[in-house]
Amino acid sequence: MSLTSLDATLWLAFVWLAIGGAGFLAPRNYFYIARVLFPLGALVGLLLAGVALDAVFHEPVSRVLPLGLPDLPFHARMDALSAFFLLLTGSVAAGISVFAGGYFRHGEQGTLPGLLCFYYHVFLASMALVLVADDAYFFMVAWESMALSSFFLVTTDHRHAEIRRAGYLYLLIAHVGAMAILMCFGALQGGTGSYQFDAMRAVQPGPVWGTVAFLLALFGFGAKAGLLPLHVWLPEAHPAAPSPVSALMSAVMLKTAVYGLLRVTFDLIGSPVWWWGVIALSIGLASALFGIVFAAVQTDMKRLLAYSSIENIGLIASGFGLTILFRGFSMGPLAALALTATLYHCINHAFFKSLLFLATGSVLHSTKERSLGKLGGLIHRMPWVAWLSLVGTLAIAGLPPLNGFVSEWLLLQAFLFTPGLPHAYLNMLVPVAAGLIALTAALSGYVMVKFYGVVFLGQPREAKLAEVQDAGLWKRAGLLWLAGGCVALGLFPLTVIGLIDEVTRPLTGFGIAGQSAASGWLYLVPISAERASYSPLLFLLVTSLLIAIAWLGVRLFYHGRMRRSAAWDCGFPYLDSRMQDTAQGFGQPVRQVFEQYFRVEQTVPSPFDPKPRYAETASDPLWHWLYLPFARGIMRATGLVTVLQRGRISVYLIYSFVTLLALLLFVR
Repeated sequence: MSLTSLDATLWLAFVWLAIGGAGFLAPRNYFYIARVLFPLGALVGLLLAGVALDAVFHEPVSRVLPLGLPDLPFHARMDALSAFFLLLTGSVAAGISVFAGGYFRHGEQGTLPGLLCFYYHVFLASMALVLVADDAYFFMVAWESMALSSFFLVTTDHRHAEIRRAGYLYLLIAHVGAMAILMCFGALQGGTGSYQFDAMRAVQPGPVWGTVAFLLALFGFGAKAGLLPLHVWLPEAHPAAPSPVSALMSAVMLKTAVYGLLRVTFDLIGSPVWWWGVIALSIGLASALFGIVFAAVQTDMKRLLAYSSIENIGLIASGFGLTILFRGFSMGPLAALALTATLYHCINHAFFKSLLFLATGSVLHSTKERSLGKLGGLIHRMPWVAWLSLVGTLAIAGLPPLNGFVSEWLLLQAFLFTPGLPHAYLNMLVPVAAGLIALTAALSGYVMVKFYGVVFLGQPREAKLAEVQDAGLWKRAGLLWLAGGCVALGLFPLTVIGLIDEVTRPLTGFGIAGQSAASGWLYLVPISAERASYSPLLFLLVTSLLIAIAWLGVRLFYHGRMRRSAAWDCGFPYLDSRMQDTAQGFGQPVRQVFEQYFRVEQTVPSPFDPKPRYAETASDPLWHWLYLPFARGIMRATGLVTVLQRGRISVYLIYSFVTLLALLLFVR
């Protein structure tokens, strides 16, 4: 029997587990773990990406594995949807693992290096196995392995109480979501007793049980993805985790939740109802706007990027909801367009967000600072990190010709066709949603100007920044790989859409690559050339030509005709970093516009303080309005229950006697 793509994927997942286990051979040897095992893990990621790329264009393959319980073996399956997300996982994990080889250093983590290596590669393997699981039992085992391994990675530096709290919060919400997913599978099995996905596909639940399954899936997978209001773990876990782990969680783990939503909705249920899309679209838009508004007022680098992840997952959920909406009204080509934008943004977000998390990791390693208020001017000391971060910053801001622009442009194109929906109220409301998408995209650019400008431009805000060092070779290699992905995904959208078409056709029955191919290789045409088209290569060529003309014009006509002197500065010649705009200053306009949604806490210094420090934090109102009251209610209920436990045998005997009397009276 020949080795199939599914077999190769399972073997590569096993190799990741083996690499993790190999860390115990020399658990304290940083050179062995960082320079041997992590690069081997990157090589496995590249091989997995190659296998998945080939599998996208082939028929689904299934296997019954010799694992599991005697009468409940694991079932695995590789189809185009699994292969696409495996391609995302392998290609991004390769760059992150190479970076991790230069990131982890002796004495900087609270966890034994060999144990850290084990958790890291178990995390990678479990995410790959989630994507090929073909029964509820195998899926939940892989899902829980992913949750537990990522919990231990988040709490790597467990010596700090706030990191332990962040880990416990993440684990709590992850398990609440897992229970919802398990109940979703219970609703889908339709009383057959079989939890194989093939059996669920054959059941085809009616509108009632289908709705129950969809809502449970949206809750369970939304908890893992960080959708409102289950997002509270994400801004806490990302700053707590090491930067390579933050990159993996944001780039890959959040996408496994998107995969789960797509698998349940379009494969296991098969016939979504249009109003499910309204729910998903509403939650996605709320998450996107909430995430980017809170990102605008953050003063911590990693917390800013964490809220930005909520925004991008909200955009993906909006595309998912729009796909359901079009599919429910049998508008197949538009459903394919919305799903293409959704999948495209999944892989785009994986590349540019992991690039930015790793860049912040490099800054954190060199400066020992996460606070934006203590950084600045790093473009002179860390030029490699600065220009590679610029690629990620421009990509996440949605500027052409990089990858973030393509998926957001496709999503807006899908929204522009919503007036054709056969529903009057939706025709009025969905354009408002398109406006919110545009507002979110604009605020994203605003936030990225703040991020890059405060960290890399201007003058250093601390004297110690003059001594920082640029990223080493291993870190540069990882950053270059991810930056190259942002450029390639932006310049060659037709190739990417041709790949995505292999996923959208089985799920919606349509694709958009044929229309684009008919218009030539140079232009991306989502529906028709008369409506809209985009050429990233022409945009790059014209932009480069204009820059070259401007540079030559300055060199030829103005060079040598000007004299240099000190810039006029209102009669005040001394300028220092305290005169630069701060992170709080950048966020002030957004904070004032959305003031009623923030819980702002200020620390105002005394007028007589010789070294005044002004601090301001904007906390999440949902934490105070929803989670804290719920936690207090649980504690009160727990206190009532503990009243029954007095620790006296006579009291327990009375309980037993009363129970027996009740049984004699009421049970016949």
